[in-house]
Amino acid sequence: MRRNADVDWDAWPVADYLAENYRVLHRADEAVIDHHSAVYARLGPDTVDRSVEFGAGPNLYPLALAAAASRLVHAVERSAAGVAYLRGQLRAGPDSSWDPFYARCRLRNPALPPALADALSRVRVTRADAATLPAGRYGLASMNFVAESVTEDRAEFGALCRAFIHCVRPGGQLVAAFMENMGRYSINGGRSWPGVPVDSDAVAEVFAPHVTGLAVRRIDADPALPDWGYTGMILLAAHRAT
Repeated sequence: MRRNADVDWDAWPVADYLAENYRVLHRADEAVIDHHSAVYARLGPDTVDRSVEFGAGPNLYPLALAAAASRLVHAVERSAAGVAYLRGQLRAGPDSSWDPFYARCRLRNPALPPALADALSRVRVTRADAATLPAGRYGLASMNFVAESVTEDRAEFGALCRAFIHCVRPGGQLVAAFMENMGRYSINGGRSWPGVPVDSDAVAEVFAPHVTGLAVRRIDADPALPDWGYTGMILLAAHRAT
């Protein structure tokens, strides 16, 4: 059984991961964007002082989405490769492959600025383990495909979710997406990475004792995405309990 600390995340194959998952806008991406956008639209522009992307990875659209509500978006990522990609995108401007993703973001939340680069100007990148974030620091936290894809230990999955919940202040907003029933996986036929299979019930079981207004729903697997053995995606919204 491999746990988060057992893995060399600095070797994460960013280019292969992006090529397999984010060079075109998939149906599953649209579903995640639509789900998160509805949450941010209800909050309204500039209503959150600072938010965090918990384990940001090289995915730009969750960072852009949060800019609709957050004055500062803190991208926390432990992988040197992931951090280098994010900082490069902020410094030199985002790759054009992200344009269709951002067009969908703006379609669902017109409060976002016209250009992706403008939305990303609110982002600050920190290399750190998101699980060590102090409690109560943020007004909003987002986590996308992290807790279930960095460990094979169900107990550690729960601990990561609780760290995510408690990094926001009581009453703070939480949004998340999980791969359903995905275990160990590989990227572009290379080395394998740890994953723990979870479903909607497992996610709800972890979150329910610590949140209010819990809403969990699933979508079917997208056949256009890599066949990592997953059966769908789980989308979540909630507030940290007071």
